[in-house]
Amino acid sequence: MEIWQTLILTTDSAVRLSVPLLFACLAGLYSERSGVVDIGLEGKMLGGAFAAGCVAAVTGSAWLGLLAAILVSIGLALVHGYASITQKGNQIVSGVAINFVASGLTALLGQAWFSRGGKTPQLPNTARFTEVSLPLADSIKNVPIIGPIYSEVISGHSLLVYAAFIAIPLTWWVLYRTRFGLRLRAVGENPGAVDTAGISVAWMRYRAVIITGILCGFAGAYLSIAQSAGFSKDMTAGKGFIALAALVFAKWKPVNALGACFLFGFLDAVAIRMQGTELPVIGEVPVQAMQALPYVLTVVLLAGFIGKSIPPKASGVPYTKER
Repeated sequence: MEIWQTLILTTDSAVRLSVPLLFACLAGLYSERSGVVDIGLEGKMLGGAFAAGCVAAVTGSAWLGLLAAILVSIGLALVHGYASITQKGNQIVSGVAINFVASGLTALLGQAWFSRGGKTPQLPNTARFTEVSLPLADSIKNVPIIGPIYSEVISGHSLLVYAAFIAIPLTWWVLYRTRFGLRLRAVGENPGAVDTAGISVAWMRYRAVIITGILCGFAGAYLSIAQSAGFSKDMTAGKGFIALAALVFAKWKPVNALGACFLFGFLDAVAIRMQGTELPVIGEVPVQAMQALPYVLTVVLLAGFIGKSIPPKASGVPYTKER
């Protein structure tokens, strides 16, 4: 029974920890499916988290914080789009630049505005997305197996958690069942053919970049006004890069992205729970070793345990219209 309870609690933590990865992974999926490589997911998440924390602290509204996160993230995404689509610059360099700018600027502005070492003020529950209890969660809590799964794992999350999981089938439908999705995938595979058909390659890519900004805004807002009660310096802690690894692991498919992000979230939850725990023969595992576990797995999986992962053919290649 104790093992079952531990598994339930770990799974519950894994769901929460996988949400920012899931938003960012889907953001990268839209961008790379259109042919734009986005290393700047980390920076857009961080900028969104800072904007959400600031606006929620000043206005006391979580919804305005979310809106601010989306707008700031879209702004950073458009900078990346301008550099890589309009100016046909190096997409990797542009993404890395956004990461550096976001990291430095959020710390600088946070200190200048709030004088808390780069942090925003602690948010009350009224300025955050708090947990939502689903119907019958308390009534069936004591029912064996089903009760704990429903009341602990499925119920009791914020609205942004449910939005992240709704985004999976929505993304699948957009990519594979709409004209926009068909054109988006075509732009990422053969932009010349799309251009010949009279469709603007640049406009399609800009729309994908804007969607990327929206999803990164959700991810950042979740970190600062749902999972936490305010912004702290570099609070994304590499989640944007793990999301990119999950995207490769998922082979640029939305349903696979769910499994990949949950796997990384579960490993992170296990690492947190096992800190300070003594294991047979090994003894107490160092905290640093457990914190490094998700990153180590990322390297191991990408080293060849997921089979050949082929990105969209035009990914990372600026399109120049043939004359």
